[in-house]
Amino acid sequence: MDRIAHVTDRPAQRAIAYDPGAEARSAHLRAERVLAGNWTGTSTVPSRGLYPHQWSWDSGFIAIGLRHVSPLRAQTELETLLAAQWGDGRIPHIVFNASVPLDAYFPSPDFWRSSTAGRAAGAPRTVQTSGIVQPPVHALAAWLVHCADPGLSRARGFLAGVYPRLAAWHRYLLHRRDLGGAGLASVVHPWEQGMDNSPCWDAPLARITPAPSRSFRRADLAHGAPEDRPTDLDYGRYVRLATDYRERGYRDGPGGGQCTGVSDFAVEDPAFNALLIASEHALARIARELGATGTARHARAERLTGVLIERLWDAGAGMFFCRDLRSGEPVAERSVSGLVPLLLPTLPRDIAATLVRTLDGPHFGARLVPSYDLLGEAFDPHRYWRGPAWFNTGWLVERGLRVHGESARADVLRDVMIDTADASGFAEYVDPHTGEACGATGFSWTAALTLDLLEAKGANGAKGGDRG
Repeated sequence: MDRIAHVTDRPAQRAIAYDPGAEARSAHLRAERVLAGNWTGTSTVPSRGLYPHQWSWDSGFIAIGLRHVSPLRAQTELETLLAAQWGDGRIPHIVFNASVPLDAYFPSPDFWRSSTAGRAAGAPRTVQTSGIVQPPVHALAAWLVHCADPGLSRARGFLAGVYPRLAAWHRYLLHRRDLGGAGLASVVHPWEQGMDNSPCWDAPLARITPAPSRSFRRADLAHGAPEDRPTDLDYGRYVRLATDYRERGYRDGPGGGQCTGVSDFAVEDPAFNALLIASEHALARIARELGATGTARHARAERLTGVLIERLWDAGAGMFFCRDLRSGEPVAERSVSGLVPLLLPTLPRDIAATLVRTLDGPHFGARLVPSYDLLGEAFDPHRYWRGPAWFNTGWLVERGLRVHGESARADVLRDVMIDTADASGFAEYVDPHTGEACGATGFSWTAALTLDLLEAKGANGAKGGDRG
């Protein structure tokens, strides 16, 4: 099987019957219960307490796991998210549940004011959303969901329904968010990259004047240890950036892009762009399923891989770095984001091999993949994205290892992730050395991706080989 198929495919059915044993069945059932408990009827919240709405890239990962439990629910998950898409193509990072009290989460709908402040950008009028975005895992998720039950998908017209929206989403990122002018998408807020509190943002954020602490109330501190969460200073900067973006009507630049003068925060991130490239490959497969060739999308994905290497690869560090478009310089912080491009099928062999060595080396060589450099001054094994291991980034790295033929290494990571997820109560994130649970428990993408890893392990064991 070619490397692109490795990224976008997974066996829909096992070749022979597989009995995973009582322990694996129990883990499977516990993960299913988490997803059932967080299901709202049309989508899945990340956690009932801390995150009571629908989050964008969470739903992508959740759908990938849900397809093993209910392909219909997985399809509905993505359809619900895409129904809140803006007219300019962006998929907002939060879709708010109107039945949830405003004070349950901050920033709440009355902060974002999407239907008024986002009117010129085509924000929907029937649902309230945020105005920023999150990493584009969605096309990859849609393809994998289709592969879980192609008959149901075709009968419902699932891919035909989501393809135009996914294509518009990619156009938005590739054009309006090409703030550096080289072809890569930029993020204009740390929340957009998904790794909110990463040390990668410390230097770009330092020039932001924080909003006064009295101007907002943090709901997150009621659900997690304050010492594990972002500081009030950083949170004030997040609020300032979001407020300024809102006051500009969520405009990405004069004429819609290629302008670094729009925001004090504009960063090209390797993980964000790697997911965009992987999803371009998936969109090509969706196009072929719908009767088109998909050739242009594969070609675009390969071209963007080259741009990613040219702009963000650091051979001396052995990994990818973010680029701060304001300063024009790389952000020399080692984050798991710089390992995620291992997911890309056309990554040159020498770069893939270097990333694997970096993964196993002193900066990342823990029991689980840390979110930040183990030797970095800012490393903290429990503080949000400044060291703990997260299951979505671990899943991406595990998949990337398989893409580049590192099956034995991937097997070890997969098994540790499964055991840790179950033992931690499907925690939001964990200490990368000990697996100690941090943040919320009963976290949806942890449960969903555990299901995916369990299914893959079962399929591999039954077939005696690696998953497709």
